[in-house]
Amino acid sequence: MNSMKHMWSASLCALAVSTAYAADPATCQTVHFADVGWTDIAATTGLASTVLEGLGYKPTKTIASVPITFAGVKSKQIDVFLGYWSPTMDPMIDSFKKAGQVKVLATPNLTGAKYTLAVPDYVYNAGLKSFTDIAKNFDKLDGKIYGIEPGNDGNALIKKMIDTNQYGLGKFKLVESSEAGMLVEVGRAIRDKKPIVFLGWEPHPMNVQMKIDYLSGGDDVFGPNYGEAKVLTVTPTDYAARCPNVAKLVSNLQFTTDIENHVMVPIMNKTDANKAAREWLKANPAVLDKWLAGVKTFDGKDGLPAVKAYVAGK
Repeated sequence: MNSMKHMWSASLCALAVSTAYAADPATCQTVHFADVGWTDIAATTGLASTVLEGLGYKPTKTIASVPITFAGVKSKQIDVFLGYWSPTMDPMIDSFKKAGQVKVLATPNLTGAKYTLAVPDYVYNAGLKSFTDIAKNFDKLDGKIYGIEPGNDGNALIKKMIDTNQYGLGKFKLVESSEAGMLVEVGRAIRDKKPIVFLGWEPHPMNVQMKIDYLSGGDDVFGPNYGEAKVLTVTPTDYAARCPNVAKLVSNLQFTTDIENHVMVPIMNKTDANKAAREWLKANPAVLDKWLAGVKTFDGKDGLPAVKAYVAGK
């Protein structure tokens, strides 16, 4: 009888251990991220990927436009997207949300971001301080407003202003290229002290590497407080059920503009995003304490010491 009690007690203990840690199946070891080509998303994706590597996972990254990214999450080809900027991306994700085709995590991974049109400080000081000032400077601006990659939500907002002649911008041309391409144009304009209006945002190294000012008066387009935004995480609707351990990590990820600005600087200088992320984490391991709370390695060990050892190169 005592032997039976011992076996029953051991079984209950084993059950308690197994329910405390819901192991991810082999299909979850590869984690598919999306990156829409923005340096801030490259930074956060690099940070998350580095942590996952330390946990024994195999993160991958797909570069895609915002609409294709949301469609990829819907079809479960993308597991995690860390770059849903709200409210500017709301029109692009609303149909997916209403149809219950994607899951948006309730807690943002970043707050206090901004996203609107900007100018170099000398242009601002010369009087181009508001959206209503842009049209007055048509000739000086060569009739151009610089955006980033085609299909981007910010570009769509600029194009709508032009198409509807909002703020008198009907004669302007939207110049689409990429984040890097736009910043080359801004850098060239600053070097030559020429006027330029472009899509700006924070977090981004442009805020510390260039003297820029954000234009007021764009609340109806980009939202209040200079397009103040929160950045949210998007996953497939069943991802937490399929891959609970990765989902736990993803739900724990909280960034700041300071973290992202610092990780982005080497990325802008052509350093691999994962390498930049690992170097930052090596110098700032304390952030891992909250990120890895309740998270295990892929094989079920305590996640925190494993990742700290990984980023330290041990």
